[in-house]
Amino acid sequence: MALAPASAAAQIKQPGEFPTVQLSAGMYLIKAEVAANEKDREQGLMYRKAMADNAGMLFVFEQSAGHCFWMKNTDLPLSIAFLADDGTIVNIEDMEPQTEDNHCPRAAVRYALEMNKGWFAKKNIKAGSKISNLPR
Repeated sequence: MALAPASAAAQIKQPGEFPTVQLSAGMYLIKAEVAANEKDREQGLMYRKAMADNAGMLFVFEQSAGHCFWMKNTDLPLSIAFLADDGTIVNIEDMEPQTEDNHCPRAAVRYALEMNKGWFAKKNIKAGSKISNLPR
């Protein structure tokens, strides 16, 4: 007897199913879920309805490149910081829910950190600031 294929909803990772890392931005601690493989990066924060204040998602890529992001199927307004290999913020973009606009780094990056919209601005974290404790 053949099993029916799993529904798409069953394949979506829920909060708490991604590995996490504690990052720091100056004196601020961030609990970041880590999306370090293609499937996890494709899902990202899609379908989420809420995210804690100092929580985010760190996208880790194998190579530095112009990795662009969009907000298809994403309900949360987010800010994204594109990070150089050493954690220096290259640029920060605000992203609106359910849009397909491309948000891209101004230089090749290996990391991107999504936080609730306005988080970086409220903490006075800008391009040139550093995010520490990035996984290698």
